[in-house]
Amino acid sequence: MNTYFEKLGRTVLERWRQQNFSLELFPELARIAMDENPPSENVDLEEMVHEFLANDDQPQQGHSGFGQPELVAFNDQRFYIQILFWMEGTTDIHQHEFSGAFHVMQGSSVHSEFEFAGAKSITPHLRVGDLQLKKIELLETGRTIPITSGRACIHSLFHLDTPSVTVVVRTHHDPGTGPQYNYLPPHIAIDPIHADALTMRRKQLLDVLENLDHPSYAAHVREMIETLDFERGFHTLHHTMDRLMALGEWESILELFQNKHGELAKGVADTLVEYLRREYITQMRHHIDHPEHRFFLALLMNVQNRKDIDALIIKRYPGNSPTEMILSWAEELIEPTEFGLTLLDAAFPESIDVDMDTQFYLLLEVLRNALESNAIPAEQVEIHKAITSSCLRLLFT
Repeated sequence: MNTYFEKLGRTVLERWRQQNFSLELFPELARIAMDENPPSENVDLEEMVHEFLANDDQPQQGHSGFGQPELVAFNDQRFYIQILFWMEGTTDIHQHEFSGAFHVMQGSSVHSEFEFAGAKSITPHLRVGDLQLKKIELLETGRTIPITSGRACIHSLFHLDTPSVTVVVRTHHDPGTGPQYNYLPPHIAIDPIHADALTMRRKQLLDVLENLDHPSYAAHVREMIETLDFERGFHTLHHTMDRLMALGEWESILELFQNKHGELAKGVADTLVEYLRREYITQMRHHIDHPEHRFFLALLMNVQNRKDIDALIIKRYPGNSPTEMILSWAEELIEPTEFGLTLLDAAFPESIDVDMDTQFYLLLEVLRNALESNAIPAEQVEIHKAITSSCLRLLFT
C-alpha cells in the first residue's frame, strides 16, 4: 500500500503507545497526525488506485459496512486506516462502536452532529428520546474531524461530490460502546445490527400479500398492531406505512398503536412521517448529481430552520442572496410528469387547468412569495399548500 499510509500508521501507533493506548486520547491523536500531514495534500488518488489494483502486497482487507468501496491502507491489531469512497453516500444518523478521526481527502460534505436528549431504553435494541441538532457545517477537502465512540458522537454526512473520498484512522472496536444505534428523527433510535428473524419473516410475508394486492393486508397489519409489543409493532408500522397510506388505512392503524402504548408512542407518528421525507430526499440524491443541487438536498434533509439554511448558503456561496440561490435551484429542478410539473415532490395541483409554461411560472412565483413571506392570492393557495407540505417545508420554518 501507499507508503504515506504506512508512515501515518506508524506515527499514530508510536504516539498512542506513548499515551499507554488511551482510548480517550486516540481521537485527538489521530486528528493531529492527519492535520500535520494531510492525506489531501500528500496522496495522489489516481496513483494510489493504480497501486492498489496492480500490487498484491496490501494489508488484510475487511468489511466495516462503510464506503463504496472501502480500502484498508494500514492494519494493526489495535487500529487501522481505511480509505472510503462515497458514490451515492448519504449516511444514516448514527453513532460508532469505534473511535478515531476522519479526513476529507476529496470532495465535500454537509456534516451534522446531534444529541439524543431524555433517552429511554425500551429494549436493548430500541430507545426513545428527542434527537436535537447541535451543529451543522460544511466540510471541504482537507478538514479532519475526531470520532468518539458511543453516544457522545451522533452524526450524519451528506456527500456532495462524486466521488467523495475520506480517510479514517479508527480503532477496531471499543468495548462497552454499543449498540451502534441508527437514529430516526425526531424520537427513535434502533440497533441496525439486531436481527429479529421472526419480524424479518413477517415483513417478507406482508410483502407477498402486498404484491398480490391481497384484500386482507390491512386486516392482518391491524391484528399485528393490536397484539405485538412496542418494538415489533414499531418495526411493523415502519415497514407497512407506505402501503397503508395507499389503502387509506394508515390513520386508523396508527391510532390503534397509540392507544395500545400510550405516552410511549407519542413521537412515533412524527418519526415515521419524517422518515418518509428523508427517504424521499435520499432517493432523489441517486439521480441528482450536480453538486449545487446535492447541497440543496442536503440542506432540506438536515437543517431544521430557514435561518440556518441561509447561513450555510452564504458560507458556501458568499456574496449571493440565499433566496435567489434557492429559486435558481428550484427552477433547475422543476420536471415534467404525465400529470404536470413537479418541484421535487411538490406536484402542481391537477385541479388548476393551465398549460406547462404557466405552471412553471406559477410554481416559481408562489415559491418566491412563500420564501419572502408575501401574501398569497386566493387562486394560488393550492399551489402554496403543495409546496409548503412537501420536502421543501423546512424552508418556511
